[in-house]
Amino acid sequence: MNSILVRDLMTVGVPTCKISTPLVDIAQFLLDNHLDEMVVLGEEGEGQGIVGYEELIDAYTKDDYRSLTAEEVMREGVPELPPEIPLEAAAHLMKDLGIRAAYMNHNSAGTVYPAAYISYKHLVRYLAARDEKDLEDLGISARREAPVQTFVRRRDEARRKAGLG
Repeated sequence: MNSILVRDLMTVGVPTCKISTPLVDIAQFLLDNHLDEMVVLGEEGEGQGIVGYEELIDAYTKDDYRSLTAEEVMREGVPELPPEIPLEAAAHLMKDLGIRAAYMNHNSAGTVYPAAYISYKHLVRYLAARDEKDLEDLGISARREAPVQTFVRRRDEARRKAGLG
């Protein structure tokens, strides 16, 4: 586990929501999925901002927090780090910038969207790892479900929750 780079530990796929997503839905999604924050996407799928615990707590202090949307509470901008830098450098940058997660963007047909991320949780997992097997679900080399498998799994979960199967 020497000379590890951000790309070796990042998670491919980023939790996102639309700018119109209600704040309470974001809060529930973060809790259900054990996440600290998510990226708010604009109309073209581009990253517009971040909503995390800090933004949720700030919004909670307002009288009308239940009517707020992602666009109204998000922290503008999506912090970015290159995947080719050493993990230690990423940790220093994240600490210096005061961010708990940083994103790697992808450009597709002129739309730049967040494609992967690294967070404090990734760094803590690395610290706690006994060997490489503890981290084999992370990084660009990790085995992932095919998109159709993800769709079928999510569909079946939704059906089970709705009592349909």
